[in-house]
Amino acid sequence: MTLAHQIYSNDYGVKFTLDHCWRELRHDQKWCAASSPTQNDKSKRRKVGDGVEASGQSSSSQAASHGDEAMARPPGVKAAKAKAKRPVKGDVEESKALSTFQTMWEIKKEDHELNDKLSNKRLLENLLAKTEP
Repeated sequence: MTLAHQIYSNDYGVKFTLDHCWRELRHDQKWCAASSPTQNDKSKRRKVGDGVEASGQSSSSQAASHGDEAMARPPGVKAAKAKAKRPVKGDVEESKALSTFQTMWEIKKEDHELNDKLSNKRLLENLLAKTEP
């Protein structure tokens, strides 16, 4: 640990002051998986010396990919928010049913308003038809 502090101090010219953060995050899944030796280069570009693996994955890289699936990282904040905004199939069906219900309710409300107006007109006609005061 002291050697790591000396290397950091020599590289950056300041003392490393984030020990408390390092202690909290050193066993975190995200940081452990990033520094593990089983993780191979997963970039789309191949290095010049990768002619052997150019046709497909080797057995060691396939084993590493299965190991990565077992230690899958949790989704980030942006991914979680995007997933929350996306409608789920059940939500889509529910929203269609809700919109159908709202449309039917609006039609029924309009029909009720028309019936009220019609009954008011009939009442007015009956009152005007009377000759007695």
